[in-house]
Amino acid sequence: MIEPAIREVTASDGYRLHFRHWNPETIGIACRGIVIALHGIQSHSGWYEYSSRRMAEAGFAVYFADRRGSGLNGIQRGHAAHALRLVNDVRTLRQLAIAETSSSSANSLPVTLQGISWGGKIASAAAALFPEEFQRLVLMYPGLVPRLQLSLWQRFRLNIARDFEIVKKHIPIPLDNPALFTQSPEWQSFIAHDPLALHTVTSSFLNSGRELDRIVKVHASRIQQPVLVMLAKDDAIIDNLQVRHQVDEFGSRHSTTLMYSNARHTLEFEPQRETIFSELIQWLASVA
Repeated sequence: MIEPAIREVTASDGYRLHFRHWNPETIGIACRGIVIALHGIQSHSGWYEYSSRRMAEAGFAVYFADRRGSGLNGIQRGHAAHALRLVNDVRTLRQLAIAETSSSSANSLPVTLQGISWGGKIASAAAALFPEEFQRLVLMYPGLVPRLQLSLWQRFRLNIARDFEIVKKHIPIPLDNPALFTQSPEWQSFIAHDPLALHTVTSSFLNSGRELDRIVKVHASRIQQPVLVMLAKDDAIIDNLQVRHQVDEFGSRHSTTLMYSNARHTLEFEPQRETIFSELIQWLASVA
């Protein structure tokens, strides 16, 4: 069984990002591709051990970073300066992954960007701005269009915070009910008692999310990689219909959407996850 190594990489501004590295070569499996994975607003890479292990055992080297201010990254909790800061963190991890795997492979390995929930914003923006760096895009219940939208008053306050550089005022994340994430009582308890889960973010972080949304909307046609979208039918966090409409605006000619019945938001915690991630691995193995 493959276990992750917990490692660090230094971002371009000096911030040290923790990440979990699932390396198939540790148990003698030849590496066939790289997956750079990005988690949701409240979670961290430790939530996704099952799917990461499955991908690694199928031959994919998984580099799963805890977003700055999240998970194992204790400095500036819940904060991000701006959208490009988050995108550049992803690019830093990609550069490390390419450097580490190129020496063990005669050919360049395809890089898949996997955006989970809120991480789908970062993944989509990175794929749009730097399409030559990422060969595939996987969006799992992506936070491109949440059901809970900011009110006019909340948007006004965020605009004021941006204009007057009020960057570190903490705001609660409105996802305090674990039942929103999964129907499993076991995993609901895990979420409720997770000491690394994030419960507040800064005004600057929320404005970074709005910037990411604008990047994806303006540059949607530049997302030309093969795209896989995996949705939970009973998702109370993501607006599945609007997400599908937004993905239709991408420039990709190879887009696949899979919808899973009797599943809430976090597919990782749902009873049918064996089937779900078998289909993900099949897609990764078949798409050129």
